[in-house]
Amino acid sequence: MLPSLVVAALVGATSVAAVKCTRSSHCPEDSPCCSTYGDCGVGAFCLGGCDPTMSFSLDSCVPAPVCEDRKMKMNSLDRVVDIGKYLGDASKADWVSQGEPVVFKDNTLLTMPKDSVGTLLSSTVYMWYGNVKARFKSSRGAGVITAFILFSDVKDEIDYEFVGTELGDAQTNFYFQGITNCKLHRRTAWTLPERDTLSNHHVMSYILDSANAATDENSENITLSDTFANFHDYEIRWTPEKIEWLIDGKLGRTLEKKDTWNATSKNFMFPQTPSRVQLSLWPGGKEDNAEGTVAWAGGAIDWEHEDIQKNGYYYATFSDVEIECYKTNSAPGTNSGTSYWYKDERGTNDTIVDGDKRHTVASLQATGTDMDKGKKKKEEKEDKEDDKDKDEDKKKEEEEKEEEEEEEEEEEEDEPATIPGGVSGAPSDNDHSGDEESGSSGSSGSGSGSGSGNAPSGNPDGDMTEAEPADTSNCETGSFNQDCASSRSGSSQSSSEEGGNGSSAGARNGASALAIIIASGALFWL
Repeated sequence: MLPSLVVAALVGATSVAAVKCTRSSHCPEDSPCCSTYGDCGVGAFCLGGCDPTMSFSLDSCVPAPVCEDRKMKMNSLDRVVDIGKYLGDASKADWVSQGEPVVFKDNTLLTMPKDSVGTLLSSTVYMWYGNVKARFKSSRGAGVITAFILFSDVKDEIDYEFVGTELGDAQTNFYFQGITNCKLHRRTAWTLPERDTLSNHHVMSYILDSANAATDENSENITLSDTFANFHDYEIRWTPEKIEWLIDGKLGRTLEKKDTWNATSKNFMFPQTPSRVQLSLWPGGKEDNAEGTVAWAGGAIDWEHEDIQKNGYYYATFSDVEIECYKTNSAPGTNSGTSYWYKDERGTNDTIVDGDKRHTVASLQATGTDMDKGKKKKEEKEDKEDDKDKDEDKKKEEEEKEEEEEEEEEEEEDEPATIPGGVSGAPSDNDHSGDEESGSSGSSGSGSGSGSGNAPSGNPDGDMTEAEPADTSNCETGSFNQDCASSRSGSSQSSSEEGGNGSSAGARNGASALAIIIASGALFWL
């Protein structure tokens, strides 16, 4: 029913004031890149999710890697990289992570520990039409949302969403540039409230009338067997003329482009721009979300649910994801070059260029117009590391670590935000009123690191057995450490059937937190 409700991370250590961006108020030149949810910055702001229609200029955003056919078995985190380490090289990773993915019994679990806001994986390559298929089990419980979507930098979107109390239904949705289409209601504005000082996150959410009577005409449900207990194959077939949603090989819904014509705006309200594949688990029923959002999500989330008690978190189980690119020799939908970029702010498929521009940056200080910024400093640091004697005494290592920390502190004071969400201060009054200044849904975030996490123990077919819960008693609110009392090593643990442990990536420490960004707007009676 709602557009993409996905997660974004905040870097608590960063102290840069938020600069907001809309189509009528672009990012400034010193923080030129507009993130998915409307903040300006550099580095990761300029990579996946950078909206060129709201950035300082179209070329502020780094070009996006073109589509590649990929079959991704979700039995390892070797091809998963944290957003704080990703520099745009899609050949080295399949997924960019935010939150805590965990490998267990040859599957990847998207986890959501108590009082957290879940996990998001975004593909490193983009799809410009084609087929994408994911085999997974949803999570369960009131307020718990699992999602498998296609999402573009200008907010075109094609969805499967799963409400944890409706395990016999898969919700399907589509949106053009984030614009909703709600029967009996119209979307007039959305705003980003003050940061919650307790959980350190931002929330944008739909405000529905008290009867929660809004019906999204872009949404339809497909009935199927229990989505938590059973694996299903969910597929999206996307061409320039239609979208098909299939489950277990059976067609459940078809949308024809010709049926999306908007006579007022004189355009087709049809998803049509290069998009990332995104997998997410997030708390739609979080207590501080809007009343309408909580109602849509099946009610308030229960942080004492049996999955939290037994395993330390809610989880969705992903087995396989397959991307098959659209096959054509002429636009739209080609993938003959190495990267996609936009040549016009209209953000439609006739404004996409499939070419050979570079899509990697040298550091998280770079932008689309200065892709080598930070390179010298980075290379000098790498040279120092290469020259280190393996037998160097501990004192020297500590001195070098202190110097690095001082350099990082200086950079934080002097430079714009580098990770979407790494800002302080409250943004205000972004008008995305259902016209060309369309609404936004978020999928960007921050944080880096690796660590160990507890996965649920169970029998080989994935059913749950009694498992020792992860120790989260020492975790700060918003932390994504599965076991905050444990020490962190540089490598992930391999899965262990006896202890129910699984390898994990993207563990968070200290002030790092993951924020949910809910595609948002105020809905009122016409």
